Amino acid sequence: MDTKQRTCDFMQLAPGVQRLLAPNPGMMTGPGTNTYLLGEKEIAVIDPGPAIDSHIAMIQKVASAPIRWIIVTHTHLDHSPAAYPLAEATGAELLGKSPPNGSNQDQTFSPNRHLNNGDKIETEEFTLTAIHTPGHASNHLCYLLEEEKMIFTGDHIMEGSTVVIGPPDGNMNDYLNSLQRLLSYKVDFFAPGHGNFMHEPKKTIQSIIRHRLSRENKVL
Repeated sequence: MDTKQRTCDFMQLAPGVQRLLAPNPGMMTGPGTNTYLLGEKEIAVIDPGPAIDSHIAMIQKVASAPIRWIIVTHTHLDHSPAAYPLAEATGAELLGKSPPNGSNQDQTFSPNRHLNNGDKIETEEFTLTAIHTPGHASNHLCYLLEEEKMIFTGDHIMEGSTVVIGPPDGNMNDYLNSLQRLLSYKVDFFAPGHGNFMHEPKKTIQSIIRHRLSRENKVL
């Protein structure tokens, strides 16, 4: 797998794994939202991003085959609003969790298949396992790509930045528990929603937990 640390608009990460960078850079999104395309015969799109027409068109342009599934990690406005128009254009199935209440949630997202912890998306080319990781958002899911031993972490773990935990939907106890849950998976890489591939997943999680607990102790 090519894990060279660089950010560009489009990048082939492994056979059947591509990353497309949405044009929404900013203080909260870093270089932009990462949209991932999986498969070569049939395509699954993870986190189609914001509803920017040029980005939606680019997803369809770089897809090497029909888009069959649109999968979201959570429904914050930089991750899922493109799901509905992309599904309308392609006929793809929407998968994920419904949005909670809140003005920062994408209320247009209505999954055809509601995913719970441990649910699998199985195709001839790959298997994705949903991992419920509340904390940043109550409906947050990470996805384990079993063939490549990597986890798409959405906003649960990001490269180069700590994750915002904003109540009432965000919850620090849930976040720490979700980090502990990810420690049980033996993987080689994290593919975050913002930034580049992250090596040494176990050390990354342990570092985040120490950092969060240290901040909590300072407050106390």
